[in-house]
This record gives sequence, structure tokens and C-alpha cells, in this order.
Amino acid sequence: MDINNKIKNKKQYRLCLEAGLAVLLVLTLALAGRAGLLKSKDGEGQAAHAAAQGETAGSTEELSEKAAEENRRAEQEADEAEETVAEGQYPILGDSGVTVQQMVDYFEASGEEYPESDLAAGGADSIETFCQMYYEEAEAEGVRAEVAFAQTMKETGFLQYGGDASIEQFNFAGLGTTGNGVPGNSYPDVRTGIRAQIQHLKAYATADALEQECVDDRYSYVKKGSAPYVEWLGQQENPEGLGWATGDNYGYDIVGMIEDMQEG
Repeated sequence: MDINNKIKNKKQYRLCLEAGLAVLLVLTLALAGRAGLLKSKDGEGQAAHAAAQGETAGSTEELSEKAAEENRRAEQEADEAEETVAEGQYPILGDSGVTVQQMVDYFEASGEEYPESDLAAGGADSIETFCQMYYEEAEAEGVRAEVAFAQTMKETGFLQYGGDASIEQFNFAGLGTTGNGVPGNSYPDVRTGIRAQIQHLKAYATADALEQECVDDRYSYVKKGSAPYVEWLGQQENPEGLGWATGDNYGYDIVGMIEDMQEG
């Protein structure tokens, strides 16, 4: 389960606990009041009623203290979960932290030329169209657009390629490439290639189901939720030794690119 779900579950647990304790308190007071009315006909009954009220007050205080303690514990656990996210980790899931224009500006600042003739054949005749597709596909699956886009810039050398995969495959993150000339997966157009990459990122980030039909042929191979943070996409930095790539600081390099994109 990813960290956002953990926080959500803690809050739901706390609300359920408060509701349960409130019901228990109402029942206790009702029973105590009924017992007092039955015995209030004589002096002894009145004394017993007063004693019952005292016991009820004591029980109420105990219940209140218990509820407060449970609330404090739940809040502490939620705070600890939130701190895990804040300790320099960049979540893959969430609202995008950049605009389409920031992605365009980041690419143009690289000085590389957009391969219009190659990518226009797949439906992206300009860098603006290309970035818009990334934003839309990322938003559809709840993945941060800057994560997928920065990964593409790293994997393809700002769309210049030169590795095992070729630009005609519309494979923007080396899906299926294993070295030694293995070209990896191919997709029918640019959007499908982008969607496959984003679905693969989501597989690493969470066990939650995909929102769109799966086009990632390698989706089933990923241990779901094994890399909720960008930094953990590198196998050498992943606590379980899992991840997208084997290179040193793979995820950290992507985070550095994201920071440059956001500052640009």
C-alpha cells in the first residue's frame, strides 16, 4: 500500500473509533439513567442513583481519556507517514508539479532539435504536442507528468536516442531493452508509447489498478508498489533491490532533472 493510502486509512480508523466510543457512551448513560429511575422511590434508591451517576461520570472520564489517547496515537502514526514523504523522497504518484510549458521550455533549453519528421508519423508533430500527451496520459493514471517526462529525457538523450531502441519504436523509456542490442518493445504511435511508460511507472508506485486499458506488455512483471518514490527506481538505491534500471543513482538523476525543470 502506498504512503497516501496509509495516511488515509489512519484517518478513517480514527473517525470509526470516535464514532464507536460515542455510541458506547450514549448506551452507558441511558442504562445508568434507567437504573436510577427504578430505584429513586425511596432514600436508598436515591443514594444508589447518585452512586450510579458518580460511576457513570468516572466511566465517561475513562472513555474520554481512552479516546483521546487513541486519537493521539493515530495522529502520531499519520504524522510519521507524512514525514516519510517529506524526507527528500519524490513520490511518483500525485498532481503534476510542472506545466506543459515548463516541459517544453526544459526540452528547448537542452539545445537539442525536436525530431519532428520521426515523431510526426506517430502523431506528435511538435514538442508542444509531445508534452501535452505526457501531461494528459500522466494525469489519467495519477502519475506526476514531470517524472515520466524527465525519465524520457534521460533515457533518450532528449529524444536523440543512440541506444538499443530506435525512435521509430515510440519506446521512450527503454521498456524491454536488456542490453546487448535487444531493441525492446515497439508501439504503434507516440501516445501508446507514452501510455505504456506511464503505466509501467504506476506499477512500480502502487498496487492500485490502472485507469485505462493496459498497453504495457511488461506490466505484470513488476512487483506492484515496490518503488513509490522516484529515487527508488534505481535498483541499487531501492530497499528491496528492485527498480527500473541498474545504473548508479538512476532515480536521483531523474529527480535532479525534475528540479531543473521546475526552476526553469
